[in-house]
Amino acid sequence: MSFGFLGIQMGFALQNANTSRIFETLGGNPENLAIYWLAAPVTGLIVQPIVGYYSDRTWSPRWGRRRPFFALGAILASLALLAMPNSPSLWIAVGVLWIMDASINITMEPFRAFVGDLLPDEQRTKGFAMQSFFIGIGALLASFLPWIFANWLNIPNTAQEGEIPPSVKYSFYIGAGFYLITVLWTVLSTKEYPPEANENHNLPAVQPEESQAYAQKFRKVGGLLSMLGLVFSAVVLYAELDPKLHVLGGGLLFFGLMHELGSWLARSGHHSAPLLHIVKDFNSMPKTMVQLAIVQFFSWFALFSMWIYATPAITSHVYAATDTTSKLYNEGADMVSNLFGGYNGIAALAAIFIPMLAKKTNRKITHLVALCLGGLGLISIYFISEPAWLWLSMVGVGIAWASILSVPYAILSGALPSEKMGYYMGVFNFFIVIPQIVAASILGFILNTFFEDQTIMILVVGGVAMIISGFLCLWVEDTQ
Repeated sequence: MSFGFLGIQMGFALQNANTSRIFETLGGNPENLAIYWLAAPVTGLIVQPIVGYYSDRTWSPRWGRRRPFFALGAILASLALLAMPNSPSLWIAVGVLWIMDASINITMEPFRAFVGDLLPDEQRTKGFAMQSFFIGIGALLASFLPWIFANWLNIPNTAQEGEIPPSVKYSFYIGAGFYLITVLWTVLSTKEYPPEANENHNLPAVQPEESQAYAQKFRKVGGLLSMLGLVFSAVVLYAELDPKLHVLGGGLLFFGLMHELGSWLARSGHHSAPLLHIVKDFNSMPKTMVQLAIVQFFSWFALFSMWIYATPAITSHVYAATDTTSKLYNEGADMVSNLFGGYNGIAALAAIFIPMLAKKTNRKITHLVALCLGGLGLISIYFISEPAWLWLSMVGVGIAWASILSVPYAILSGALPSEKMGYYMGVFNFFIVIPQIVAASILGFILNTFFEDQTIMILVVGGVAMIISGFLCLWVEDTQ
């Protein structure tokens, strides 16, 4: 059931560990790395709820409900992985990242609902932990690929200015192959339960007698979000703040416009329109999901801080190298890739013990402990001058990563209506995407304004955010 996550995470790990390296090699400014990454979360914000909505309403006696989306995403993501290291320019690389992230989301989002569909509540912690196990193994393999090619097979790890090293290219090729094969294994070797007898996805989102009330509600929410977006962007403009902060204002305005459109659909009698379903269900999220959203925001903000800035932070702070063509810089970049593999290996091991700890205590305490260890791991990098000690930091990050990938989903799946499992799992990924947009929008501003371009301080900020998310988890209602 979860084997496909091995390949998915190989693609995701190659993206996370090497995309900033590719951007810098193609001439990207470190100060703008966060904005280059915006292609990915913006795509996910659109793709995830749509895929979830339609996968809930898909059924084939042969191919099931979620598996058609697994197969489509795997084909597209594998092609994007082949294209990424061959990008001839920075902006083509940004565009390929957009396609790659959309494709990974098409595959990955239904996998979460897949476990929720097929397992009872008492098995879901183990089920999502099994996903964490395969995620850890896949990322471990993928993160070490450039190092293996360079050190074991003597494939060049450097290239002329503006060219991607062959070791990185071959790593992406291997990742593409694993992605396609492992996902297709899950598609061809698993079966899904047919729809429940009482499932009826043809019901309108709102009844005609309710349409005016919902229209008024959506208009108020849409007007508020649109106003906040415009005011925020105006403050950024007139105070001459970092232009990248406009992304936050644009995001608020986008959500506002979607609510306004939902209001119009309700007033106009389009009561079964997919967008109206999406807007209504978004405003009717279970209480547990809202509480978990805040936890997710801080924990994923911390992760994106690390993924975006780990390469420049470690190469400059620990290796004292900033020239992307130098041997020392590329050694540091390889070390980051290895560290990412290392924390994923730790996550694979931690995934075995997380269900045991959750059984002895509860899921909230388990998540608190894991996130605090991860936050301390990120903060500790500031105090390290010898590269070997970085491995100790990654132990905490790996434990947190295993918990982030399993415990929130196990808690959430018990609070969701089964007929909307895919949609709400897609919406839940908003709270992965939104912190990525926030991180990409403000981290460059924070770096320039408060830390004088010392990228290592962004990892410290991420560590603090992860510890905050751990304590917020105690507030969550874990219902079954």
